[in-house]
Amino acid sequence: MSPASCADVAASQNGCAAFDGGESAGDATCVHCSDGSHRSPSYSSSGALYCDFPLKVSDSEKLRRIVIASAKGFSIGAGLKGGLALFSILARLRRRKALASLRKQGVMTNGEAIVMAVKETLRYGLFLGTFAGTFVSVDEIIGSLLGHRRLVLSLFFRTAKWRALLAGAIAGPSMLLTGLETQHTSLAIYILMRAAVLASRCGIKSKRFGRICKPLTWAHGDIFLMCLSSSQILSAYILKQDSLPPSYKSFLNTHGGKDIAILNAVKEITSGMPFTNLEAVEKYYKSVGVDIKLDPAMKVPCSIVHGNQSCSGHIVSFLIQSYKRALPVYLPVYLIPALIVHRQGLSKRPYTILGKGLFGTARSSLFLSVYCSSAWMWTCFLFRIFKRCNIPMVAMGTFPTGLALAIEKKSRRMEISLYCLARAIESFFTCLADAGYLPQSKNLKRADVVVFSLSTAIIMHCYAQEREVFRSKYLNVLDWVFGVPPPPCETPRCKDK
Repeated sequence: MSPASCADVAASQNGCAAFDGGESAGDATCVHCSDGSHRSPSYSSSGALYCDFPLKVSDSEKLRRIVIASAKGFSIGAGLKGGLALFSILARLRRRKALASLRKQGVMTNGEAIVMAVKETLRYGLFLGTFAGTFVSVDEIIGSLLGHRRLVLSLFFRTAKWRALLAGAIAGPSMLLTGLETQHTSLAIYILMRAAVLASRCGIKSKRFGRICKPLTWAHGDIFLMCLSSSQILSAYILKQDSLPPSYKSFLNTHGGKDIAILNAVKEITSGMPFTNLEAVEKYYKSVGVDIKLDPAMKVPCSIVHGNQSCSGHIVSFLIQSYKRALPVYLPVYLIPALIVHRQGLSKRPYTILGKGLFGTARSSLFLSVYCSSAWMWTCFLFRIFKRCNIPMVAMGTFPTGLALAIEKKSRRMEISLYCLARAIESFFTCLADAGYLPQSKNLKRADVVVFSLSTAIIMHCYAQEREVFRSKYLNVLDWVFGVPPPPCETPRCKDK
């Protein structure tokens, strides 16, 4: 790590950008040290930077930081993607009998699915590993270029204001490693939403923009965003699934709990079209032991959605089934971060950490199951009241579904609402484009990479300059990956003095 990068790292943490710009690094004084004493440089064994900085750091130390950041980034990318792929494969193996009958129709075999999962795991590992390595490399290169000139030592500290911004933007195109032809619009929009949240938090505590951003402090804004997103996502799930990303569409089809024949029939009655294949719905119900005859002149689709069951009976049975489907989804969500974020405490208090993980799994599974079952509950409720079924009714009925987010832990609500908002925005504009209301852009083929790079530039800038806008668990992960030390006066040596 170069002297310039060391100084800039310290200067960038929580506004620690005030050093006396003398002609030599030995004249630098940390304004956080109240005694104003000049101290000689030193490092801790873990690489943490104290109030005093070394004039020279070997190239091997810089290379070590780059390699470690790349390896940690790879482990996170491969671990997250691999964990999700593992649970997906296990769920697939449980459905072996059902899949065997579909292989003749061109469905991917178990072996092909495993090979694809391994490839995706490696791609996402390379993506995050390259992102981390590129960010640290640019950080070190800029520090080294300025670090060779002692007369411009005062410029070292000024680079902190833009260095992370530039490094984040340059590292963004590493997304292409997941596949040159693979569009990641949903991911790019989600990261943009995260960057917007961080920027808004900076604006809230800013004297200049504080009043403008004050509405963003609304306590239940996350639940409102979830309701808004649900109206678009669940309407698209019934009316226009092609506007949703393939993976998310598969997720909704699994947890929506309805056969495609049922969804097509609901789409037809909602759009005011005549039924084309009610026999397929009747055949499906017969396959699950329900003998039903559907009326082509029906006004509401309740009999299509839940057969001979009453609306209330259907909600109870659907909730139980949905909870069973949700549990495997959230096990890796809580298990993998526990192994990464709480890796040190896991050996000291395993029961506490694992207990919290299991409780979080149960709680999040309840959220997802209530979310899915309430979607059918609210739509049935409106259909029965107004004795009709149309697109506005579906949009209105899926809006209050987002209230289920209140079950989740407060710290997770914004994450989930932003995740869903990103997909809702993508779906909404896809619907507008398909309807001819938006011009088709042919010049910018990889807009997702541009948006992702812009977003990572903002996020990494906030990471370097406004660390307090991050939640501690995310800050711990970023510090672990990128190796950025704590602010000078938060170190033990400075505190002792």
